[in-house]
Amino acid sequence: MPINGSTQAMSGEPVAANPLSVKPPVIRAGGRSKAPQPGPKSHAAAPTFPFSAIVGQDEMRRALLIAAVDPSVGGVLVFGDRGTGKSTAIRGLAALLPAMEAVVGCPYACDPGRPADHCERCREQAVLRSEKVAVPVVDLPLGATEDRVVGALDLERALTRGEKAFEPGLLARANRGFLYIDEVNLLDDHLVDLLLDVAASGVNTVEREGLSIRHPARFVLVGSGNPEEGELRPQLLDRFGLAVEVTTPTDLPTRIDVVRRRDAFERDPAGFCAAHAAADRAIRKTLADARARLPGLAVPDATLEAAARLCLALGTDGLRGELTLMRTARALAAYEGAETVSLDHLARIAPSALRHRLRRNPLDESGSTARVARAVEDVLAR
Repeated sequence: MPINGSTQAMSGEPVAANPLSVKPPVIRAGGRSKAPQPGPKSHAAAPTFPFSAIVGQDEMRRALLIAAVDPSVGGVLVFGDRGTGKSTAIRGLAALLPAMEAVVGCPYACDPGRPADHCERCREQAVLRSEKVAVPVVDLPLGATEDRVVGALDLERALTRGEKAFEPGLLARANRGFLYIDEVNLLDDHLVDLLLDVAASGVNTVEREGLSIRHPARFVLVGSGNPEEGELRPQLLDRFGLAVEVTTPTDLPTRIDVVRRRDAFERDPAGFCAAHAAADRAIRKTLADARARLPGLAVPDATLEAAARLCLALGTDGLRGELTLMRTARALAAYEGAETVSLDHLARIAPSALRHRLRRNPLDESGSTARVARAVEDVLAR
């Protein structure tokens, strides 16, 4: 199923949901089950707009699916006009993610097959049992406190039992999943600094109230926002593997289709979701197949050389551009069932992977997307 088909991001922001039938990870502190903590609202009961029913915004949908195939691409930033379906597409992705194996009772959903990434609790256990759980998709609200994000002392146990125990935060819940920040360009600076540290190391360190805790916190960072409300800090911008620009549809048939589908969903959410359930299942299966195919898919030297020449022509800083191009092109090829990574895969993903890595050129008034398009035509056409 090609990624760049006609179905894509939809106007309107429905309530987020994760209708996967598997049970999401349960957060536990000190081995005891804990009730959901205050913070992001639970999305388990409300239907979400089907990903397969989304129209328009092909680039955004493709970038999200690539991040789902290979989380190492570094996350997705979606910037654009209000009401263009940014949150709709991102939250719709949650329903498509195949279930993952996790250690039973682990507050961080450690992977039983990767002992090197286990938390301290899992390393101390002689026998680990596993279970299928939903890939977590966690919202980080703009007003969240630092304690809510990184975790803090479990006050209930401290007051009732006099015990010092750690209450995991949002970063613990997002481990091995997705951390979504709406209006990411409005996030407080101290939370941005915190996310930069954790994103770079993959480990969250908490030292307060006599506690010293280190736990895995590897997640795909997904952010959305409106550029009119402020720019993103360069340090955080560089952490996103892909950057997508979305605009309001300008053709009449697309706008009518968006409104018609959105209205049908709001009138009968269950019926609308049922009508698109088969298409969503097909995308979920394609994602699972792509993940299984990805490790065996090699990038030819010619494609890798073309990626390096493209980054040289654009003057990108560092080598993160080449790495992202290679990973995203390989994930795209895996999703589409290709036998090898071609220059076509590279050309199609180049704008998303490179537009946010370009230096400002005062002598070139064209936007970054146009500069990447010119470079792709000049370099890859040789």
